[in-house]
This record gives sequence, structure tokens and C-alpha cells, in this order.
Amino acid sequence: MRSYNKNPDALSRLTPEQYRVTQTDGTERPFQNEYWDNKEPGIYVDVVSGEPLFASIDKFDSGTGWPSFTKPIEPENVVENVDNTHGMTRTEVRSKHGDSHLGHLFPDGPRGKGGLRYCMNSASLRFIHRDQLTSEGYGDYAKLFSKQEVTR
Repeated sequence: MRSYNKNPDALSRLTPEQYRVTQTDGTERPFQNEYWDNKEPGIYVDVVSGEPLFASIDKFDSGTGWPSFTKPIEPENVVENVDNTHGMTRTEVRSKHGDSHLGHLFPDGPRGKGGLRYCMNSASLRFIHRDQLTSEGYGDYAKLFSKQEVTR
């Protein structure tokens, strides 16, 4: 079993934007981030700890300009907190082991898939393509993707 933690080496390699988002609870600009329209098959892991968070099979176009998912692939790696900033109450989503700010959870996702929208910041995530899962140490997740999967 692989263990995950807030990796000091990974922290030191963060771009200023990644640091701002993950460590100071920032939000990146919509439609101007790396993964908002990524349709490749693979998983998304915490940029700081490497812990698996979301899979492309649960990603959908929410029209918001941020990567959105219906559920995490490893619910135990996701922590939900009450966020009362900006004059509203929202549910903040953080990674359990890296303690990275990931984004927010909203109840306006696809009804047929549970109705949730995990609205994430690309700056908090690292994408690992299906074809690199084994070489990157995430081979257990390859079973999520069949070779016949059609890119959505």
C-alpha cells in the first residue's frame, strides 16, 4: 500500500499559481486552466501528495470553466469542510494527506450520477494518462479504463 503525505520536495516545485491555490486556498481563473477541457482518459492526483482523487470517467463539462467530477475515486482521500468566506456558505474540498485546497463541492451536478459537482482547480491536480498509470505507480487504477473506451 502506497502512503501519501505533504511532500516538501513537491511543495518546493509548485508554480506560484499552484502554491497560491493549494496552500493559500486560492481559486484559478475559469476557462484559463490546464484541465477544464481535458477529455483524455486517466486519473487526477493531488499535485502535492500524489494521492488519487478523481478519474476522467467521472468528469463532466459543467460549463463553469473548471474541471468538474461527479465523485472522487478514493472518497477517503477527500476532506469536506464548511467554507464561510466571500459572504456565502460552501463546502470546501481538500486532499486528506496533502492538505491541499482542491476546490468546492456543489449540489448541482448531473442528477443521474448523484447530483454532485466537485468543482476543482487544475492547479491542485496532476493528470496521469491511462497509458502511464502503471509506470507512475498507479497501475491499480488501470482497471477503470478499457482499451475500447471512447474519448468523451
